[in-house]
Amino acid sequence: MTLPEWFYPGPAGGWTADMLDHLPADAPRHVELIDGSLIMMSPQTAFHMYAVRLFEKHLNPPGDLAVVREMTVTLGLRQRPEPDVLLVRRSAIGDETTSYKPEDVHLVVEVASAESLERDRTTKPIKYSNAGIKHFWRVEKEHGLPVVYTFELEPTVKAYVPTGIHRKRLQTDIGFAVDIDLHMEWPPRSDQ
Repeated sequence: MTLPEWFYPGPAGGWTADMLDHLPADAPRHVELIDGSLIMMSPQTAFHMYAVRLFEKHLNPPGDLAVVREMTVTLGLRQRPEPDVLLVRRSAIGDETTSYKPEDVHLVVEVASAESLERDRTTKPIKYSNAGIKHFWRVEKEHGLPVVYTFELEPTVKAYVPTGIHRKRLQTDIGFAVDIDLHMEWPPRSDQ
């Protein structure tokens, strides 16, 4: 089996954020850049898909913010993660947008999987907080249902502080009120 060119080690010094827009056509659709290394996303589970859909459908931000999914955030020269759901400034969205700047991101939501759990718990929150993104949520599966760990940036130390652990219902304020029923029946109905 011959491996595609993009699979082999990247350039000396690692990949850079702008290189992601120029990967060959046969490269995987969802690739993120962490510390100059390409991370290919594993196939998603049904839980992951429905959890992402839950937040995409039920986050109701004010008019200056919009919900987007599976888009990258350029945090630095060698950092371009791809969160599952983001709240971004509506003014930052263009039809050719491939990545957002951290100052345009209000909230990052990562739905953890077995493959991404370590990155979602440790690596990514540090990178998002260092970039100044105000809110971070990590979603994990517990007894088949989502549990949401919410965090807010403490600006003087540029670190996230926990604001809650939410089961069954996510009620919080991130500059606007959030109230999301976290129950998901299996298989989920089309309105979930």
